[in-house]
Amino acid sequence: MNRSENDTRTDDKQHQTHGTVAGTIFGWIFRLLRGLLRRGGRQGSRVVVTGAPAGTVKAIVACLGASATDAAGSYDWIRDLAQRPQNTSLRFYRFAEGGDLAYNGLQRVPAIINSHPDYVIVLLGENDVLALIAPKHAQFVRLTKHLPAEPSPQWFREAMQTVVRRLKGETQAAVALCSLIPLGEDPNSANPFQAEANRRIEEYSAIIKDIAREEKVGYIPLYERMHELILASPGRAFTSFDFLPLYRDIFRQFVLHKSNDEIGQLNGWRFHRDGLHLNSRSGKLLADLVQEFLLSTKNDGDGSR
Repeated sequence: MNRSENDTRTDDKQHQTHGTVAGTIFGWIFRLLRGLLRRGGRQGSRVVVTGAPAGTVKAIVACLGASATDAAGSYDWIRDLAQRPQNTSLRFYRFAEGGDLAYNGLQRVPAIINSHPDYVIVLLGENDVLALIAPKHAQFVRLTKHLPAEPSPQWFREAMQTVVRRLKGETQAAVALCSLIPLGEDPNSANPFQAEANRRIEEYSAIIKDIAREEKVGYIPLYERMHELILASPGRAFTSFDFLPLYRDIFRQFVLHKSNDEIGQLNGWRFHRDGLHLNSRSGKLLADLVQEFLLSTKNDGDGSR
C-alpha cells in the first residue's frame, strides 16, 4: 500500500526537526569547545595570543579561518608561532569560528580591516569542500552559518577573491592564502567518499593558488607539503563524515585529558587528529610555512614590503 501524502509530509517534518536539533546541539558543543580552547586577551572578536607588551609590538598578524585557525579540536599553530623567540614583537589575532565557509570569512573582513594588520594569513575552504561532499555537514552549515547560496566551487572562488581584494584595497597588509588541509590519509583510495574528498581538496587548493597568483599575494603550500608526506606514508581512508566521532573526541580531550596527538593515535591517524583537523605534526608544518612567509615578507606597518 502506498503511503499517504500526509505521512510523507510528517516524516519530512520529523527529519527536519531531528536535523535542527542535531545542528543546534553540535553548534552549542562547538562553541563550548572553542571557548575552552581559546587563550589570551579578548578584544571583541579578536583574540590576542602573544605576550608582547604594549609599546613593543612592531606588527600585527591577523589570521582568518575556521576551526584549524580557531584551534577548536586542532593543533594551535598560531600559539606555536606566538611563542617563538623571533616573533616576540608580533601580535597575533584570530578571526575564526569552527564550521566557517569562505562566505563567513568574508563577513569577518571589516573586523580585520579595523585591526590595522601588517600581515593577514587566510586558511579557508575545508568546510566549503565538506558542504559539497558530506550531507550531514551541509545540513549543519545551512542551519548554523546562514548561507545565502548553495556551496559551489564558483561561489567559493568569488568569496575568496573578494576577501583578497578587500584586504588589498583597504589595508597595507601583506596577504597570504593557504592551500587546504587534506581530508584523510589515503591519496589513492578506492573508497568513494575519500576519493571525492581528495579530488575536491585538490580542486579548491588549485583555486586558492590561482587567486594568489592573479591577485599577486602570498601563497602558503600547506596542501602540497602535506600531500607529499601522505604519499610517502599513506594511511587510513576518511570514509564518511559524522558528528559522533567529534563528540567522542571532545570527551577524550576534556574528560580524559588526551592531547590532539593522543586522540589522533587512538583514531589511527598520522597527520590528523580525526581525519579533518591538525595534530602537532601537521600543525607545526603549517606554523613553519607561515613563519617562512613572515620572515620573507618585510612589512613593518609603514606600507613597505
